[in-house]
Amino acid sequence: MIKEIIHAHLLETLDKLGIFHEKEFSVEIPNMVEHGDYSTNCAMILAKENKKAPKALAEDLIKTLKKNKDYKKVEIAGPGFINFYLSAAFFQRIFWEIYKTGVNFSSSDSGKGEKILIEFISANPTGPLNIVNARAAAFGDTLYRVMNRVGYAPAREFYINDAGNQVDILAESLELRLRELHGENIGEFPYEAYHGEYVKHLAQKLNATEGVRVFMMTEKDRMEHLKEFALAEILEMQRNSLERFDVVFDGWVSEKTLRAEGVVEEVLSYLTEADCTFEKDDAIWFASTNFGDDKDRVLMKSDGSITYFVPDLAYHLTKIQRGFTTLIDIFGPDHHGYVPRIKAAFRALGYDEDMLEIIFLQQVNLFESGERVKMSKRAGKIVTMDDLISVVGKDAARYFFIARKANAHLNFDLELAMQQNNENPVYYCQYAHARICSIIKKAKKEKIWPKHFKKEFLSKLNKTEELAIIQKLSDLPELLTLIAIHREPHRLTTYLEELSAMVHKYYARYKIVSPKSKDLSRARLMLLDTVKKTMVIVFDLMGISAPEKM
Repeated sequence: MIKEIIHAHLLETLDKLGIFHEKEFSVEIPNMVEHGDYSTNCAMILAKENKKAPKALAEDLIKTLKKNKDYKKVEIAGPGFINFYLSAAFFQRIFWEIYKTGVNFSSSDSGKGEKILIEFISANPTGPLNIVNARAAAFGDTLYRVMNRVGYAPAREFYINDAGNQVDILAESLELRLRELHGENIGEFPYEAYHGEYVKHLAQKLNATEGVRVFMMTEKDRMEHLKEFALAEILEMQRNSLERFDVVFDGWVSEKTLRAEGVVEEVLSYLTEADCTFEKDDAIWFASTNFGDDKDRVLMKSDGSITYFVPDLAYHLTKIQRGFTTLIDIFGPDHHGYVPRIKAAFRALGYDEDMLEIIFLQQVNLFESGERVKMSKRAGKIVTMDDLISVVGKDAARYFFIARKANAHLNFDLELAMQQNNENPVYYCQYAHARICSIIKKAKKEKIWPKHFKKEFLSKLNKTEELAIIQKLSDLPELLTLIAIHREPHRLTTYLEELSAMVHKYYARYKIVSPKSKDLSRARLMLLDTVKKTMVIVFDLMGISAPEKM
């Protein structure tokens, strides 16, 4: 917001002075306060094409820039940086624009309506969602919300892997638990089966409604029936977990349905027509090494069964056919081998491989009392999304999962997430919002809260802390655009913590509500009310509540 204004001032000055400016230059917030409110490398970037020394070019620019009343001071630093010290009036004018924008503040059309499909979680429907799935849910949903706010046309999708060997094993596991319920001694439960308590619960539910009728079916019909029952129940379980986590998908795509619709055969046909398949050892292969992969990939095995790669590719082609121009897949760290072959297939079929973007979320390590909790779905030792929500709450869970970069391992500290003090960043930020709500309540009680905030109140906002808060507010529109472009939701938590720290510091230093200084009080209330509304925007983007009392 402010950066754009300063950038425009610089372009206007360059044109006025007849200085060439084909190269891109930046306007940034300096790391050190003494270097001003904003700084530009303009003179250093453009010096060479204008055949001037950076400092000399900076001096020429400063002579004109100093005439602008928005700047309290403009000076040269280092080899040719230009530092800007903004006037209080400039900050006040910016704040008025933010205030007038209201709930639409920080929204934009920078995404230009681009259709983007974000696929995340896509867990096998063989058990409840776990904390790894929870991280993907928080990351993917927050990215979607930010993209939606800055003008993209994103959609969230869950790919249901309801075909293949893992579903057969699930059905077999369910049958064994059913037989146990009917008194059969099955001996040691197979290692490869699913051991979780949820399988026992499924068996109990099925037994309550159908009893021995299941065993009166033919083996083929029984296994198909068990598959359908288990998949339907587990999928409903997963949907309910996601709803509790405040994640809603725009689409659920079934691998089984895709296969039934014949898209798998279409893919094999497309690859054959593209002359990039061959037969070897009675199997059909994709010559993916011709398209940048490190080895060729099997498409159809000698027994006629297809590999997972084929329906996965088919699914991605349906995304393109539905008009999405960017496909974002959010996967766990164990999917790195997936990238070369899917990109190779895109090349082979004539699609732009760059339209497919894969984000890898690193491992989640759960710590309790300083010790790491070990997990295994097959062994039944899992920490489910529901378990986590019940212990730390939805807000803390989402916050902690968003707070780390995608490529960074996440150590989730249960004890920290449950703390009701400023050590817990979620509590710290939510308390800043609640504190503002308390101040507003007090102002209304003391009849200092006005019917309407007036522009003339703004001149009262001239303290260093007040101008810093306005500057932080003004950063949000650009921040959201950058988060969408670089896929970095973690930057929301940093922003929220910094803004919260400013609120706490401001409250500690200045009296906000004073009957003796009503106009000053109203100016400060106006500032805090706008901070409150901005915090609500950020909380909502993160899928976190904004409590008014704590």
